[in-house]
Amino acid sequence: MSNWEGLDEFVAVAECGRFAAAAQRLGLSTSQVSRQVARLEERLQTRLFYRSTRKVTLTEAGQTFLQHCQRLQDARDEALRAIGDLAGEPKGLLRMTCAVAYGERFVVPLVNSFMERHPQLRVEIELNNQSLDLLQGGFDLAIRLGRLHDSRLVATRLAPRVMHLCAAPAYLERYGRPHSLSELGRHNCLVGSSDQWSFQQDGRELSQRVQGNWRCNSGEAVLDAALRGFGLCQLPDYYVQPHLRSGALVDLLPQQRPPHTAVWALYPQQRHLSPKVRLLVALLKEELARRPEYQEVPA
Repeated sequence: MSNWEGLDEFVAVAECGRFAAAAQRLGLSTSQVSRQVARLEERLQTRLFYRSTRKVTLTEAGQTFLQHCQRLQDARDEALRAIGDLAGEPKGLLRMTCAVAYGERFVVPLVNSFMERHPQLRVEIELNNQSLDLLQGGFDLAIRLGRLHDSRLVATRLAPRVMHLCAAPAYLERYGRPHSLSELGRHNCLVGSSDQWSFQQDGRELSQRVQGNWRCNSGEAVLDAALRGFGLCQLPDYYVQPHLRSGALVDLLPQQRPPHTAVWALYPQQRHLSPKVRLLVALLKEELARRPEYQEVPA
């Protein structure tokens, strides 16, 4: 006789509160469920239920045993799903979120390629510069930039992300090149979504407030203003790398860049990922990390 025999019947009776209801859930006869529970109690030499003509209630031993049995059921079901998912085809609905500009330029084209390979998949992508709550919003996946703050989520690093302080040669010819952070106050700084810029000095990260005569919460707009010689900007590598290579922008204070942040895939904590999330994360990690925008420009 298997040690597992009677466990499913016991859990069903405990959760339903009646043998007849448990039998209906399991698709068995009431007598069969009753017999299996009785045999389980006999093997354990412990009474698990108090029985009456109207209902059954758990004994103290039954309450303790139920908690363990439920965990065993969860682990068994999880193991079966994990094995089935190894060769599973991504299908169903995948809901994800990402920042607007980064999503449009990098993530959405890769997701579209992923869908071409897996036609049974449906995708909903919400591009939003706010950090939406994955659990409340029912999202399977989020692509986040920078540093992480939500410890409830599992994170996979997809690609590097380096912040560059830079300016156009025309601006530097007119106003000079800053040689230290203390000189930033004398320069016109193109402010994006935040007037707090991050740097590294003496091995520690610091934040410095900047100011100028121009502000817009769009990275593309900040880049355009910098290329026109309006002032200094601080932008991630995927905005400025081509212009640093061409000489349209000059990298400034490279030794004081903030510690490298990253591009992250975040998803709710669980013991295994569904094929749709697992395979998409693998594709994003492979494709994003090798883009030329992510390669360092020599100082």
